[in-house]
Amino acid sequence: MQSDVQDLRQAILATGLVTSVSITPRETAAPEGEEAGDVLLDVEMTRAPLRTWAGAVGFDSQDGFRLEGSWEHRNLFPPEGMLRVRAVAGTREQLAGVLFRKNNFMGRDQILSVDLYASTVERDAYAADTAALQARFEKETTILFQKPWYWSFGFEAIATNEREGNVNDVSTPRETYFVAALPLSATLDSSDDLLDPTTGFRLSGFVSPETSRNDDVQSNYARIWLDGRAYFSLSDDIVLAGRAKLGSIPGAPLEAIAPSRRFYAGGANSVRGYGYQRIGPRNSLGDPAGGRSLTEVNLEARIGTPLFSGALSVVPFIDAGAVDNGTTPSFDDIRIGAGVGVRYETNFGPIRVDVGVPFNRREGDSAVAVYVGLGQAF
Repeated sequence: MQSDVQDLRQAILATGLVTSVSITPRETAAPEGEEAGDVLLDVEMTRAPLRTWAGAVGFDSQDGFRLEGSWEHRNLFPPEGMLRVRAVAGTREQLAGVLFRKNNFMGRDQILSVDLYASTVERDAYAADTAALQARFEKETTILFQKPWYWSFGFEAIATNEREGNVNDVSTPRETYFVAALPLSATLDSSDDLLDPTTGFRLSGFVSPETSRNDDVQSNYARIWLDGRAYFSLSDDIVLAGRAKLGSIPGAPLEAIAPSRRFYAGGANSVRGYGYQRIGPRNSLGDPAGGRSLTEVNLEARIGTPLFSGALSVVPFIDAGAVDNGTTPSFDDIRIGAGVGVRYETNFGPIRVDVGVPFNRREGDSAVAVYVGLGQAF
């Protein structure tokens, strides 16, 4: 009974529509013999402000400054129908968008969302001016109620004008792509914690059948990947964590696929030691060109220390990854990085700092890469 009451309290708070909840059981009928009695729950709630302004300022040595702001009304379409207007102004990214989100749609933690946005993005790998409409229905997992499995399916309609990256203002020609996609994903999760797992595994699959039109040429293909993660508690202070990810894009040649829809590797949650999207084939200008297959493997040990009352841990790691033009990995150009990180435990998850070194770097790769984030790398 007590666990059900606590679950109800957490579910109400998770809506974001109330700031406090008081639940008092009240017996209305006493048990008689083997017959159970009746208990009603008196619920008192304090209403939360429905409108919120939020903002964030950041700086990245690769992408420069980024200023983000949003306004949302969490119950504009009762019950739990949220509207959010957001904007991004940055050195290499600008965005304006409107998001509609319906929480607990046809079931607890089921979400219906529709997102309409326009963006301009400059990456080392590509530049893209994009307008998109995305709709998704999903069963989400949360810190309050971690699910053994969760899923999503949706629809995307995208118009994007893109080019591969440039060097010294020398650019490849821009091309326009019209893309329609039906992305589907599912995850099986037996881990013991969403942000900081110590035992169990997660297995995720993603498939997105897509059709793309470019220069009056229609191309049909599918983006597919499988991601597996396992966690082993070797002792009270040591957790061994591993991850492997394989991806493929069959059905169309690389040039028929928009640069933003291709596979890339490298970065904080990919192969540490390398810059974001820096692993894989390069074009004639030396910029990442992306590929049709992806391989990533990660292994790390999370070792607790007595420092800061046991809140600080040390994490040596080794990562490897490859991106290839073909639909199956060839491992001809696999990149390996290794390093060490620290984690500081907080009540909202570990703060992560990783320092990685590329073992077989190419021209343009930094000798050392530093990553800061919230939560474990995988």
